[in-house]
Amino acid sequence: MGEMITFEPTREQFGVFWKYLMLPGVTDVDYNGSQLWITDLKRGRYRAKEEVTEQFVHTFTHNISNCVNKQFNNVSKVLEADTKELRISIIHNSVATSGISICIRKSPCIVRNSIRGMLQEEYCQEQVLHLLLNCVRAGMNFVFGGEPGAGKTECAKFFMQFIPKEERVITIEDSLEIHYADINPGADAVELRIGQGFTYTDAIKASLRQNPRWLMLSEARSTEVTSLLEQWSTGVNGFTTIHLDDLRKLPDRIQNMMNNVNDADRMENRIYRYVNVGILIRRTRRADGSVRRYMDQVCFFSREQAENRIYMLVKDGEFVSEELPEQMISKFKYAGIREPFHCAKWEEFLREGK
Repeated sequence: MGEMITFEPTREQFGVFWKYLMLPGVTDVDYNGSQLWITDLKRGRYRAKEEVTEQFVHTFTHNISNCVNKQFNNVSKVLEADTKELRISIIHNSVATSGISICIRKSPCIVRNSIRGMLQEEYCQEQVLHLLLNCVRAGMNFVFGGEPGAGKTECAKFFMQFIPKEERVITIEDSLEIHYADINPGADAVELRIGQGFTYTDAIKASLRQNPRWLMLSEARSTEVTSLLEQWSTGVNGFTTIHLDDLRKLPDRIQNMMNNVNDADRMENRIYRYVNVGILIRRTRRADGSVRRYMDQVCFFSREQAENRIYMLVKDGEFVSEELPEQMISKFKYAGIREPFHCAKWEEFLREGK
C-alpha cells in the first residue's frame, strides 16, 4: 500500500458526481463503465438518470491521478485517493472489461445516528440503548458486525460520542472515516493512518506507548486482530468492525484470520475473555422501498469457569433476555453502575442532542 495523499475536492473535478455527493443521505456514488448508481440511506440503491460520458471519465481520472501524483494506466491499474470526507477507488479498463469502474464512498465528519432518531426508526429498543451506553461508561470492548454497507462504522461513531473527553482515544484506519476529533471537539484524540511501511500491526503496537485509554481499529481484516486483542488484554478498551452475518460466528471468523493454526486454537479463549460486546447491524428494505438499519443481534461474550459462553440479549431484532455475565456485572459495579439497563445520563444526553 502506497502513501495516501489527500486533496480538496471541487465541483469542477467531480462534475456529474458532485450533486449526488452533496446530498446528505448519499453514502456511495458508483460508476460501472456505463451506468451511474447511487446509494442513499433512505432510498437505498438506485440508478441515476444522468449520462456519464467517456470524455468526463477520462478527465476525472486524469484529474484525480494528478491530485495524488499517481499513475493510472495499463501498468498502474488501480487508483486510490482520499479527500477529508471521500474515499475514491478507480479500476482501469485494461482489467475492468465493462469499462473504467469508479467507486466513491462518502464519510462525512458527522454522527448520523442520534438517540431520538434510533428510537424513532426502531433501530433498537430503549432498554438496549440504555445498556449499551452503560457499557461504554464501564469501558467495555465492542465489535460491530454486519455486511458491507450495513452501517457498522456509523454505529461505532455514535457510541464513541459517549467516551469522556479526557480519556485518550487512538484511531487506526487506512482511509479516514471515523473523524473522531471532528465529531468530538476538545477530546484527547490521536488519529493514525496506515500506509507504506506502517501497517495495522505496527500502528497497534506503537499505540501502546502513547498512553491510550481507547484503541479504535476501523476494521479487523487479518492477523492484526492478534495485536488488537493483546492491547485489550492490557486494560486498553476499544472498538472495531468486522464483516459478519451472525455474532455467534465471530470467534470462528477471527480465528480464520490467523495464519498459524496453533495461534488460532489459542485465540478462542482470548476472544471470549477480551471481546465484551457484540452488535450486529442489519440492513433491510421496507415495503415502501425505503431502507431500514437496525440492531439485529446484541450479545456479551464471556469466559467463565473455564468455559466460553455467549449471552444473546437481542435476537432477530427483538429483546429476548436480561441475563448478564458475572464478569460484565462486575465491570458495571466497578464503574459505579448499579442498574445496567438504566443510563443515569440519559436525559442529559437527550438535551445535548446526542
